[in-house]
Amino acid sequence: MIIRIDPASSTPLFEQLARAVRGEILAGRVGAGDRLPAARDLAVSLDVNPHTVLHAYQTLRDEGLIELRRGRGAVVRAAALELEETRRLAAELVTVARERGVAPDAVLALVREELDR
Repeated sequence: MIIRIDPASSTPLFEQLARAVRGEILAGRVGAGDRLPAARDLAVSLDVNPHTVLHAYQTLRDEGLIELRRGRGAVVRAAALELEETRRLAAELVTVARERGVAPDAVLALVREELDR
């Protein structure tokens, strides 16, 4: 897994790191069940604070892409790719709805209706 960050960027380091790891997962270079590098090891290799790596990992956990296990590290979830593809489709739905002038409440109602089927 090759991770690059730009310390001169206005984007916070943890966001850059989360984006890079997310990209590795989505590209299939890191698969379901694979362990991510230990936070300390990745922090040393990127010359950042370990808390920066942990913040990025927590972001990915909150997105449902990885699991954080005490003593076992960060592991890519089996459903990570499916979840990310669903998120992409949802973003596409929102874009189309906005372009067509569909109210947010109407979009939510349609989604709930489909979920209830």
